[in-house]
Amino acid sequence: MHLEFNVEGGDFSNAGSASSQIKRVLKQLNIDPSVIKRVVVALYEAEVNIVAHAYRGRIDAEISSSGIVLKLEDEGPGIPDVEKAMTKGFSTASKEVREMGFGAGMGLPNISDNSDVFTIDTIVGKGTSLNIEIKFR
Repeated sequence: MHLEFNVEGGDFSNAGSASSQIKRVLKQLNIDPSVIKRVVVALYEAEVNIVAHAYRGRIDAEISSSGIVLKLEDEGPGIPDVEKAMTKGFSTASKEVREMGFGAGMGLPNISDNSDVFTIDTIVGKGTSLNIEIKFR
């Protein structure tokens, strides 16, 4: 099953809608709740990162009998230092984003902690692509 979502930068009122829809689908497929939680945490963090940091982005989700593959691509500033961005607590979020309760610097670490496979490709000034894979055990 293939699902696609468009995400607009700055649209915090819709942040999390893709992860909510995928959660609903996974529940209908009777996926183990602990796996659903991992998928939702990883996807929500990635989705909010697009909203908080990019101009726009796209989420492609491929659900098979063995797991889910999430590919997220955004048009945005890119990540100048991926290693630093993976450090818990490090954030480049604006003051406004932090005042809304986002930007605590846990997004990428939470994605990594909840994924079986997680890769980041980024080009400064162009954007970032994430590949997240979670197996249905």
